[in-house]
Amino acid sequence: MQTAYISKLMELAERDKNVMHLLADSGTGYDEMFRRNFPEQIINFGIAEENMVAAAAGMATCEKIPFVYTAGAFLCYRSLEFIRNDICFQNLNVKLIGMGSGLSWSSLGPTHHTTEDIAVLRSLPNLMILAPATPKQVFEAAETAYNHIGPVYIRIGMNHEKEFFPDDHTLAAGKNDVLFEGKDLVVFSVGSILEEVYEAVSKLIDSGNSIGLINVSTVKPFNYEDAYEHIKNAKAVVSVEEHSVFGGLGSIMAEVIAKYRLDLKLETLGLNDRFAAGYGSIKAVRKANGFDSESLYNKIKKVCDVI
Repeated sequence: MQTAYISKLMELAERDKNVMHLLADSGTGYDEMFRRNFPEQIINFGIAEENMVAAAAGMATCEKIPFVYTAGAFLCYRSLEFIRNDICFQNLNVKLIGMGSGLSWSSLGPTHHTTEDIAVLRSLPNLMILAPATPKQVFEAAETAYNHIGPVYIRIGMNHEKEFFPDDHTLAAGKNDVLFEGKDLVVFSVGSILEEVYEAVSKLIDSGNSIGLINVSTVKPFNYEDAYEHIKNAKAVVSVEEHSVFGGLGSIMAEVIAKYRLDLKLETLGLNDRFAAGYGSIKAVRKANGFDSESLYNKIKKVCDVI
């Protein structure tokens, strides 16, 4: 996903000299490539995320289009006051890129996990939130952010995520992606966990279950009506997220059910009032927290068995 992001950013920078790439000592070799090609359009602020966000706000008032790129946990939590007051309150044209969504920083533990960002940022007025699930969607999310006049937050993974979408796929704000149609149970997924969810749901479908799978790439503005159309005749809904169940996708689906007064079961799969356990590879940490495809298969199957 990082490769897709920086590739798209270089395309945007070549197209528009006002595009700025802001870092907080979070760069890679691709960023050095960006520096060689666009030396006047990149600034490394060092480990000073709050200063970087404040500076981005200032740049936006001068018609620059800053793309602020750093670890999601440091961007969303450490810089929250600056995002709220300097960017969202002023409704400035700043793009915030949280690198390492969910458990992506698996070997560094909960201090680096980005598992509350949706809950924290979704309450901020004026902020669009995009959650691409694959490299192709990252590429499209950056284009969507560039074309949107106003604050945007994009949360991206960093573990060689599998691609599920064709070359002609486009990410449009407010659009949910349908991977499988199903009438009894509908599973909603957000972010790079899609790879594990897809495998689990595929196995359940092969066993004869009628299950839909929806990928939510636009968290805000969320398309409530579209979600309603997918679940209005279902018997149950399952949400899956590498995120707290409080304020994240599970809460959004509860809002849909309440808004349309639907009588159906909701199972929220995520971090239930706890931090993630374990350190190691993304596969190991997902397994330790029940986010691997086998664990998700067993949890979703239990819902299938009672509807």
